[in-house]
Amino acid sequence: MPTIVFVNGVFVEPGAARVSAFDAGMQHAVGLFETLTAGNRGGEAWAERLPEHVDRLCASARELGMSDDLRRDALIDAVLLTVKRSDLARARVRLTVTAGDMSAAPRPAPGTTPPPTHSPTVVILAQPATEYPGAMFERGVRASIADARANPFNPTEGHKTLNYWWRLRELHRASAKGAAEALVFQITNHLAGGCVSNAFVVKGGALFTPFARGEEGATLPGPVLPGVTRAAVLDSAAEMGLEAGRRMITIDDVLGADEVFLTNSSWGVLPVVAVERETIADGKPGPVAARLRAAIDGGPTG
Repeated sequence: MPTIVFVNGVFVEPGAARVSAFDAGMQHAVGLFETLTAGNRGGEAWAERLPEHVDRLCASARELGMSDDLRRDALIDAVLLTVKRSDLARARVRLTVTAGDMSAAPRPAPGTTPPPTHSPTVVILAQPATEYPGAMFERGVRASIADARANPFNPTEGHKTLNYWWRLRELHRASAKGAAEALVFQITNHLAGGCVSNAFVVKGGALFTPFARGEEGATLPGPVLPGVTRAAVLDSAAEMGLEAGRRMITIDDVLGADEVFLTNSSWGVLPVVAVERETIADGKPGPVAARLRAAIDGGPTG
């Protein structure tokens, strides 16, 4: 099935999709993105947790000074329109918003800050969703330890910016080791998450995840993305009566856990049964991850 491409309000053929060479995303990686699962059912387009994804993107745009006035509802409508045009039963959607073409922007005077752009570039892609093998969830996966460290004092950490190269580099290194993900630790040696996922540990039936950006109780600014699926897992855990919380997590907490699992919008809940050469518990996916995967994998939630 074809890839559908939306660029600044117009659908274009994939081979004709273009942005300016002066676009801030191209020049300086000034941009944000969201990836989510979507599709069509009964003639209607749906996208899982779409409002939450767009709200996170708009909040990051404000906090990082990229734009104060992204049109939230218009972005939601554009995503659904792109999904509907794809006619895919299940799609992977990427929404990218950059600070736009800066070629005509006036250069700020020395010592001043340029205002946020009011002409962002908006690109939406709808493609067939990745089909993950069932064995990943039935048997669990191995994770490696990333060499890179997340810096809690970097103001862009904890936001889904276009500066993703170092994460993808670590992910490629993990794949070379036969691992599905790489766990990223902070410069304090506390867990941040996976390269492309949030992380949870389970101990004694309770589940814990690292503090994310802006969450109350954190002792340091959070370099952890406030994941949309992470939030859904925490909500589901509360509904099930499971103890759940945020805390600083060490490598000993990870290796000594009863269960470890990773979350993102593509795979949902993914059990980790080994980290490098160390086995987690009995080396099998645990019951908490299985319950939570079943709870959040119920199809479209809008």
